[in-house]
Amino acid sequence: MDNPDRRRISRPMGLDTDILIAGGGLNGTTLALALASGGFDVTLVDPAPAAARADDAFDGRGYALSILSQRVLAGLGLWEGLKDRAGPILDIKVTDGRAGEGPSPFVLHFDHAEIEEGPMGYMVEDRHLRPAIIDALSDAGVRQLDGRRIVAQEPSESGIAATLDDGARLAAGVLVGCDGRMSGTAARAGIRHMRWDYGQTALVCAVAHERSHKGTAHQFFMPAGPLAILPLAGDRSSIVWTETTDRASEIQALDDAGYLDELRPRFGDFLGEISLAGRRFTYPLGLSFAHHFVAPRVALLGDAAHAVHPIAGQGLNAGLKDVAALAEVLTEARRRGEDVGRLDVLERYERWRRFDAATLALATDTFNRLFSNDNPVLRMVRDLGLGATNALPRLRRSFIREAAGLTGDLPRLAQGRPL
Repeated sequence: MDNPDRRRISRPMGLDTDILIAGGGLNGTTLALALASGGFDVTLVDPAPAAARADDAFDGRGYALSILSQRVLAGLGLWEGLKDRAGPILDIKVTDGRAGEGPSPFVLHFDHAEIEEGPMGYMVEDRHLRPAIIDALSDAGVRQLDGRRIVAQEPSESGIAATLDDGARLAAGVLVGCDGRMSGTAARAGIRHMRWDYGQTALVCAVAHERSHKGTAHQFFMPAGPLAILPLAGDRSSIVWTETTDRASEIQALDDAGYLDELRPRFGDFLGEISLAGRRFTYPLGLSFAHHFVAPRVALLGDAAHAVHPIAGQGLNAGLKDVAALAEVLTEARRRGEDVGRLDVLERYERWRRFDAATLALATDTFNRLFSNDNPVLRMVRDLGLGATNALPRLRRSFIREAAGLTGDLPRLAQGRPL
């Protein structure tokens, strides 16, 4: 990694930092680490206080990382410390049905043995992933402004000036918005979004169970929305359970016993008796897609650019693909002596990621509309579709490789290579 003093010396006159990142979630912090490894001076502004990221107690949150995401973390030197805490996803079973009635006989089964790269992905708990990235930021010399928020931004020919909520001003070459689907960075840059609400809410928790999950992830489609059962380390699974917004509010308001009484008919008994492990969360679901991913001196990344339904568990994976692409574009531009904040430079990132992100948004939206209903005709069509896909090995393998992030023009970090 470049010497921090050398990075400051090479920074253009009048700038306080090369790259200013708004948002300290997993996308923002990973981008900060990637850009620091590429030789940039990076400042990260996070509205959350540092203490909010320090709790390493198990709370049930976990992420299904694709092979691409695992390679990004490996390229940043993080995977070695995470791999022993990650649970491999060896199989994925997709079924359709109703709560209490069990799944239909048409099952789509993805087996990791069908591809050469090994497990189709890994489950990593938030309490392990987030601290690993935060610790690496300090070692990389990233400046972190915790408990602060950007409230204004003014682009110019030479940079962009950002004003924080305490009145401080910072000048940077580029401002990257990693500040979520209601991104203030995008709004201030005049970037509009296409948005709609699904009328659904995700209930998220973790459960302990009597039997081993054997590294198998399950996606059970029900009329109100899908139930994902994702294998965590040990005899525990992460649950992402979609219900209509009104029904989800009622379920979340129940005590733990009542919550489990609602979950059991949907979960089934294939893993034996279940009990809650960790906390319970809810997240409203909708689609948000930016008309543009860039503006003068501004780039959007992750949910700030494209927020999709969690039906395929691809939200964080798509964000980490953005990270790898933007870091490579900016690093290559800097090596050529270009002004990395010029619009034509940032548009290379947009061209690289926009079509792929739009395809994912369309696919998740279509699947949610097709499966989240109890229409008998659509039930027959989707059941036959699951069965037909399962009977075609070549098509099945193509779905596996696509979900694992192994297709298309992959950035260097997504290949596990350093910048």
